[in-house]
Amino acid sequence: MSIKYNAMITGVGMYVPDKIMDNAYFEKIVDTSDEWIVSRTGIKERRLLENGATSDLAYKAAEDLFKNHNINRDEIDVIIVATVTPDMLFPPTACIVQVKLGCKNAWGFDLSAACSGFLFALQTGASLVESGAYKKVLVIGADKMSSITDYTDRNNCILFGDAGSAVLLEPTEDKSMGIQDSILRIDGSGKDAIYMLGGGSLNPPTHETVDKKMHYIYQNGKAVFKVAVKGMADVSYEIMEKNNLKSEDIAYLVPHQANLRIIDATAERMGLSKDKVMINIDKYGNTTAATIPSCLTEYYRDGKIKKGDKLVLAAFGAGYTWGSTYLVWSL
Repeated sequence: MSIKYNAMITGVGMYVPDKIMDNAYFEKIVDTSDEWIVSRTGIKERRLLENGATSDLAYKAAEDLFKNHNINRDEIDVIIVATVTPDMLFPPTACIVQVKLGCKNAWGFDLSAACSGFLFALQTGASLVESGAYKKVLVIGADKMSSITDYTDRNNCILFGDAGSAVLLEPTEDKSMGIQDSILRIDGSGKDAIYMLGGGSLNPPTHETVDKKMHYIYQNGKAVFKVAVKGMADVSYEIMEKNNLKSEDIAYLVPHQANLRIIDATAERMGLSKDKVMINIDKYGNTTAATIPSCLTEYYRDGKIKKGDKLVLAAFGAGYTWGSTYLVWSL
């Protein structure tokens, strides 16, 4: 049966906390330097949520979207929150966000796919819209990474920041607009390269798990870098080939903001110049599920993307999880 609708993005919003942690801050607490951090990651600053939780980041991002696009919150059908830092194991953070927003007619859920979370949530939301059953699906990427970051770990603590960002999906019968295609993948053999061991059913919280720092993120940076460079670049090139896209057709690559070297490698594989790559890692660091939608929000509000632009979104994260989405901008 042919799909009657495409899902298109009709609203964007974001929120970053006020407190800035620049590289000079990390020079004081761990053995590192501004030059080392910038040359290896591209990060100059990141934001810290001092009081609050992931639901606050998600809520404020959604409110920003509602305000700027004049959205009636009673019309929201579904709320999907992509996060690896939920407020609690349960209830879902989506439930907390729903009541904070006052979206009384919405149902929703959380989705955990690490740095690929927004892409996985976007495709899930798009499928709900394409089914014809739902007309307004709110997809939020939000993470308070500071809550699981060990600030004595010089290799990892410099990477992460806190942020939330949201998009609204609605149906269109114009098949030339909106989400055109997605390629999404997982490979569980990557589970030993980036993870957080404590807090789940395998290792419930105990004095021992706390003492062993099992409630912090762990990452084998070299191993993750090697597979991320190949995975994100390959899947982005694959979606171009599948949809007969040439580099000149693409207005922007919208990559997950984990490491500038990974982003550059992906752009090179796609044949794209640096001016065709969305970047905000320098300002916010790796905000996990919030990176891609925050780029979309900032570039849209700066007038850098326009209706009809062809965008390729790409991410790689823990799991391993990775993927790419091809969409035509509809705002």
